[in-house]
Amino acid sequence: MQKLDGKNVLVTGASSGIGQAIAVRFAQEGANVAINFGSGAEQAEVTRAMVRDAYMANGPSERRELVVQADVSIEEQVKAVFARVLEEFGRLDILINNAGIQRVSASHNIAMADFDRVLNVDVRGPFLCAREAIRHFLSRPGGGVILNNSSVHEMIPKPKYLPYSASKGALENMTRTLALEYADRGIRVNAVGPGAVATPINRAWIDDPHARAEVESHIPMGRVACPEEIASVFAFLASDDAGYITGQTIYACGGLTLYPEFRRAWSSGE
Repeated sequence: MQKLDGKNVLVTGASSGIGQAIAVRFAQEGANVAINFGSGAEQAEVTRAMVRDAYMANGPSERRELVVQADVSIEEQVKAVFARVLEEFGRLDILINNAGIQRVSASHNIAMADFDRVLNVDVRGPFLCAREAIRHFLSRPGGGVILNNSSVHEMIPKPKYLPYSASKGALENMTRTLALEYADRGIRVNAVGPGAVATPINRAWIDDPHARAEVESHIPMGRVACPEEIASVFAFLASDDAGYITGQTIYACGGLTLYPEFRRAWSSGE
């Protein structure tokens, strides 16, 4: 049985990586999918084709998909996306705040333009989208679901990625605050915290066997995740199976948040 049959979902940053996998998984679960992208229209069309294939895999389908471009950090563009999605689908049931970027720099060398850009996309963007989604949810019966794509770096420091790490800490509190504020109005807000995932944003070490082995040596499960594994967590949290869960971050990290350096009791001299 498809867990999201007939639901309407907007996935930001869905042209590649985890966002693309989420769009495809939600299509497999029977949802109508709005695919947002900031740049790279050709790649967004690849996602659209994958979504269509997911629909057809279950036989002839009346499901619909939509591709909408917007920079999620710009208020007017976010409002336009929601207007377009509501015009096409009639209503929105699920928002996936997936769009995100990162910049690498020693913290004392961070350019303010880079700091601001990361915070604008990774914090301002989810807020703007969540605000518009909540306004819609409150305008009609039935509540809704907001899911934020966060990171293990909600809780694990990430030197040389200070803006990114700070943004994920902010996203955790945004998730919890919105969940508490709207819990009694049928709106659930949760987050997923991936660890190391084989996506284009990590291409530099994914394609380097030595670098990949170094990354995986720190993961208790001994391997990186594939995007589809992360998408499955989003599908669960969006479904009625998670109907009593709100304000939580579910870490899908292969054990990275378990302090893997303590696999051996070095601190106790054993």
